[in-house]
Amino acid sequence: MSDAKSLFKNVRVIIFIIALLGSIVAIGPGYTSGEGTTSNLNYGLDLEGGSWLQIQLQGALVQVDADGGKIVTEMVEPVIGAPITITQNKLEGSGLTEAENSITFTTDASVSTSELEHLELGRISVDRLNQGITQVTIFTSKEALIRLYLANALDSEVVTLDTGEGVFYEIRTAVSEEELKALMEKVGGSILLNEDGTSSYKEGVSVQTRDLTREILNDKLNSLGLKDIPVRTVGEDYILIDFAGIDLATAKDIAEKPGKFEIRIQTTGNESRHVLYGDSIVSVGIPGFHDNQWHTPFTLDEDGALALQKVAIETGAVDNPQDHYLDMYLDENLIYSAPLSYSAATRLKESPIYSWESSTGSDEAAKADAEALQIHLRAGALPVNVVLVGSGHVDAALGEQFKTEALIAGLLSLIAVAAVVFRRYKRPEILVPMVGTSISEVIMILGVAAAIGWQLDLPAIAGIIAAIGTGIDHLVIITDEVLYEGKLPPTKVFLSRIGKAFAIIFGAAATTVIAMSPLVIMGFGALKGFAITTIIGVFIGVVIARPVYGMVIKEMLEASGATAENGKAEVSAE
Repeated sequence: MSDAKSLFKNVRVIIFIIALLGSIVAIGPGYTSGEGTTSNLNYGLDLEGGSWLQIQLQGALVQVDADGGKIVTEMVEPVIGAPITITQNKLEGSGLTEAENSITFTTDASVSTSELEHLELGRISVDRLNQGITQVTIFTSKEALIRLYLANALDSEVVTLDTGEGVFYEIRTAVSEEELKALMEKVGGSILLNEDGTSSYKEGVSVQTRDLTREILNDKLNSLGLKDIPVRTVGEDYILIDFAGIDLATAKDIAEKPGKFEIRIQTTGNESRHVLYGDSIVSVGIPGFHDNQWHTPFTLDEDGALALQKVAIETGAVDNPQDHYLDMYLDENLIYSAPLSYSAATRLKESPIYSWESSTGSDEAAKADAEALQIHLRAGALPVNVVLVGSGHVDAALGEQFKTEALIAGLLSLIAVAAVVFRRYKRPEILVPMVGTSISEVIMILGVAAAIGWQLDLPAIAGIIAAIGTGIDHLVIITDEVLYEGKLPPTKVFLSRIGKAFAIIFGAAATTVIAMSPLVIMGFGALKGFAITTIIGVFIGVVIARPVYGMVIKEMLEASGATAENGKAEVSAE
């Protein structure tokens, strides 16, 4: 009989003990008179109560065509206050390079380059002809003109997507097919049809835009100092947010804060002009106090810095900043308004400025405003507007009841498994290490969840229970393989049979992981938690716990005398 103390010198056993103790530390179980039992585990909406919100992304994907000349006419004539005549349209030409694509018009009005540049039609060339005629050439493309026309007409971002089946326009605001059709008819255009004759119009946004919105929401909500808030996509156009431990009214208030961030500069009266969207903000610093003011620093990319300089010069903000405030909007709500400093206005006359600071005041309220502005600047630039389409609430008492019932269900499943194992083997030296291994696996799963901040909800608890069942199946395989005619076989036979057992276990574990992987990758809502928990449980069991069980069960059976050499013990098998 080998010395049982040698177990504690085995590398696998040492790793097992370290993992188990590390998991207990990560869970951090404790008790306080005020809160009762405490731990570092994060509980989801099902187990803690709280609220959930479902939001829809507003937008449309469509293929359209239009007359580039009519778009230019529609956009230019209101600006110059005179009719134009399209004299040359090279947007439809073949064999032209991108730089050669252009459209030319003439007009009786006196037109300057700066007058047209703010329309962002493209590179502008202005020539004076005889008899007071002005000729303007715009170097651009039809796609760029259509995108610009839709963006101005709908006051929204519009991006082009090349899907391999043609150019789609993603309109990042709510617009119906009828509204879009009417807009395109004004410029000699239409909504294109698919190959099967159906309309190419589709309500919603691209997968890339949906995922970007989810990431920004996740970053913004979790930067508010709240506990981890899971933000997950449901289908292509919906995002589901769980606010564990937060009432419905507060959850709605929090969800309304993120939105579409925009900077504008006042022109005259209450009118203002667009400067940039939040995606031009590349970094945001921590609010600081200096010069007797709270400041929120942020940095613009090159396009944003150039756009701000251009609009500031054209609106006169660099000459008279007090009459041209810089306004920041979130979901069309004004969140910040202040003039340019005289030093910044002077610098903008010469060159763009990339690093900025927004001052909010000197008192505690100003500090709070600076911190709020930091969040808006950092993660407020949602690519699309969103609308709340569903909500719900789980009462805290009901969540606590779910938590208790989930614990009871886990204990009952463990007791039931122990009863079945004892009925099968009728030996405590087999039952104790088998149940102990299962309990240790549960502790390690919870330890991993606590370490990575994973929220435990009912599907996750179901995954843990499934892991217990899978683990017991594997332990039974190990036990049946190592027992030889009801006894522990000689070492050589033992090693052969334990190898065979683990070959079966590895195959079964790989099958489980492969089956669960689509749920993790595709993210089917709450089922993702079930899949991740199950995979973690299988991995911990196969890599850490079950090899140790094989060694422990050998020592236990040797200690009890259940060996093939002496044949003193009998183990019934069904």
